[in-house]
Amino acid sequence: MIEATGLSKVYGSKTAVDNVTFTVKAGQVTGFLGPNGAGKSTTMRMIMGLDRPTSGRVTVNGRPYAEHKAPLHQVGALLDAKAVHTSRSAYNHLRAMAATHNIPTARVHEVIEMTGLEAVAKKKAGGFSLGMGQRLGIAAALLGDPQTLILDEPVNGLDPEGVLWVRNLVRYVASQGKTVFLSSHLMSEMAQTADHLIVIGRGRIIADAPMEEIIAGTRQVRTLVRTSAAAQLAALLAGNGVTVDQNEQETLEVTGLDSRRIAQVALDNGVLVYELTPQLSSLEDAYFDLTKDEVEYHSHLTGGPAPAREAAPVTAGK
Repeated sequence: MIEATGLSKVYGSKTAVDNVTFTVKAGQVTGFLGPNGAGKSTTMRMIMGLDRPTSGRVTVNGRPYAEHKAPLHQVGALLDAKAVHTSRSAYNHLRAMAATHNIPTARVHEVIEMTGLEAVAKKKAGGFSLGMGQRLGIAAALLGDPQTLILDEPVNGLDPEGVLWVRNLVRYVASQGKTVFLSSHLMSEMAQTADHLIVIGRGRIIADAPMEEIIAGTRQVRTLVRTSAAAQLAALLAGNGVTVDQNEQETLEVTGLDSRRIAQVALDNGVLVYELTPQLSSLEDAYFDLTKDEVEYHSHLTGGPAPAREAAPVTAGK
């Protein structure tokens, strides 16, 4: 379990993390999301004792990380896959780590096999691809068979098979009653992996709830409508609490009105509708809704203002 209480980090005039309190429970995968500059990586570094909090406290399995006598058995973390001795082989890198905790060589071979590194285990880590570097970082995190696993962007650089492997791995670890704290900029992958989400923006927690609750809490009724009288129907449907967008010819996206009411309005006014499709809300929809006012770095398309959704970067960044 990870517990943060009143956790803050200030760099000069910049408040990176602002009095956050949260608990990452064992037995489930907890996702950590936030826009670029939100304080996500700073929070993870404070959990691992790499940054000292300005105020507040964070513990892992009941103690600050630095107070664990055998930290590799308590916490396994991937925060920076490049944090390896580039002249060492993957095998020697893991052996050196294992030696600090009297972890047997058999366990080194085991995590190499688990992470698919057998073919490159004797090669220098400095020559690894991004994906292989990620696998080595995950192998190091698993080395001590820890009670808590913290992975920052673990699928970065992995191919589809690797992404699926990470998804299955973290869910298996959580099923063993262990704690898994995971970040990813891939919304679709987070939606399939996490059970619970913590969302941070401008250093503050803006959501902390099960995945289903976060998606449901921002859900609005949206319906895709196709009709040859799009402009006429749009005018008929528009009103308080209802928005109508026409992104393509003969296609409307109606928000705030269910399909039955749309069909009734069309029928009453003699408008032929040849498609009515309810649109399911997604984690991406919920994420953009939660973070729309919390984005520090905005992107704009050359030649004109960006659409509203583009104001929030897709990357749930650091």
